[in-house]
Amino acid sequence: MEEPKKENKHLDHYYEDSEIDTYFSNNKVKIPVTEKSGFNFRKLWAFTGPGFLMSIAYLDPGNIESDLQSGTVGNYRLLWVLFGATVLGFIMQSLATKLGVVTGLHLAEMCHRQYKRIPRLILWVMVEIAVIGSDMQEVIGTAIAIYLLSNKIVPLWAGCLITIIDTFTFLFLDKYGLRKLEMFFGLLITVMGITFGYEYVVSGPNSMDVVKGLFIPMCKDCDSKQAVGVIGAVIMPHNLYLHSALVKSRDIDRKNPERLKEANMYYYIESAIALICSLIINIFVVSVFAFGLFQKTNGDIIYKGGIFLGCAYGVAALYIWAVGILAAGQSSTMTGTYAGQFAMEGFLNLRWSKWKRVLFTRSLAMVPTFCTAFFSNLSDLTSLNDYLNAVMSLQLPFALIPTIAFTSNPKIMGSFTNGIIIKIISLMLSVVIVVINIYFVVEKLLNLSLQLYIVSIIYILAVCYFIFIMYLVIHLYIAMGGTWMSDHPAIAKFVIVPLGQQIIDTEKKEQNGV
Repeated sequence: MEEPKKENKHLDHYYEDSEIDTYFSNNKVKIPVTEKSGFNFRKLWAFTGPGFLMSIAYLDPGNIESDLQSGTVGNYRLLWVLFGATVLGFIMQSLATKLGVVTGLHLAEMCHRQYKRIPRLILWVMVEIAVIGSDMQEVIGTAIAIYLLSNKIVPLWAGCLITIIDTFTFLFLDKYGLRKLEMFFGLLITVMGITFGYEYVVSGPNSMDVVKGLFIPMCKDCDSKQAVGVIGAVIMPHNLYLHSALVKSRDIDRKNPERLKEANMYYYIESAIALICSLIINIFVVSVFAFGLFQKTNGDIIYKGGIFLGCAYGVAALYIWAVGILAAGQSSTMTGTYAGQFAMEGFLNLRWSKWKRVLFTRSLAMVPTFCTAFFSNLSDLTSLNDYLNAVMSLQLPFALIPTIAFTSNPKIMGSFTNGIIIKIISLMLSVVIVVINIYFVVEKLLNLSLQLYIVSIIYILAVCYFIFIMYLVIHLYIAMGGTWMSDHPAIAKFVIVPLGQQIIDTEKKEQNGV
């Protein structure tokens, strides 16, 4: 049988480099071989898993908090923003998926090869901040859920400590293999769908108002800041790093272009299904509180949202709400741990045991959350979600720009390079998302009464922030074909050369016996 043509033969060096993988090297899911070409449900099932793990980021406690506020502040009028943000998320997740499938390297590993030492260390720190922020939201959500389920017997600070059990839960499940873990995530998503769906049914919002809110863009008399907050809560930076790594868990012949096209197709379908499920669950939450708490006070936090449901629809609604929040919290801690592990492996080429990684992330997340729970009140703890969403919004450029740069570089992606339409759409979306999220953060800062020295520190950090974004944009331009810029001495010195040149240099060294 003739060997298939290697359209991506320039990636052979990368195939060799990506053989070692902490989680999947000895546990890859086999893809069934079928005689007929075209769509096959058995193959779709084999590829199902990474997309649902990725979709957890769309259902974490930070998103639930944002949904609750959207319904309370904007009624159904912000549902179209939620829908649009989910579509934007799907586009970016598809690019991250394609990168992992085609190259056999996840986003952090590619950053390690494409950026110089200091920039990639900065990128790693930014990803870790996003992971820790997500983990803090998990701790908050779980603590509030335990507080509700225990009828206020277990205080919030104790609930934070109880979340340490997540470590043992994660290790226990991971021990039984990847597919078991994926099924457990599917179970948690199902629990969220049932619990929040129950709240939707018993509250009985007007279905036509929900449909209008989804498909008719309008924001009359609604809070523009909340609309920005919805986008910031939905599109998570570390999720692109996570998804690009999770797709490596399938046993794909990456030197066969037909297998790559097939894998991309099934991953796109699976991701679309997973994000549709997450969108429906988010719609449930927004609609329930749009119907019951619109323009009413004291409803925009997770805890009081549960109290409202208990008072309006019976105590069962309160406990079912708490179970849904608990499922959201438990699921997000595991995906955050994976994302942190992949980032550490890729950027630093450092491999930790799973339990060390879990303890590292949870310890950093626990200290500020525990202090807030112990020394402050419930309102302070839940409002912390807003600030965490703002922090993670600032990390978005450090995931979006590298993803677009690598998938738009023909020397990396070969025949799978982004087309001109995808390049334009992804760039426009990235600019819009970044500008919106920066506006969101600036608005929050302007509403705070800060001392002069703090303002000075923030100003210095902001300057450094934009300088680094410009560095990434220059690299993006070179990756997309702007080779004339790479001839500039300063650019050539401080911005890493395109991948093709790296491989040419490698081949020259091999030929010279170096």
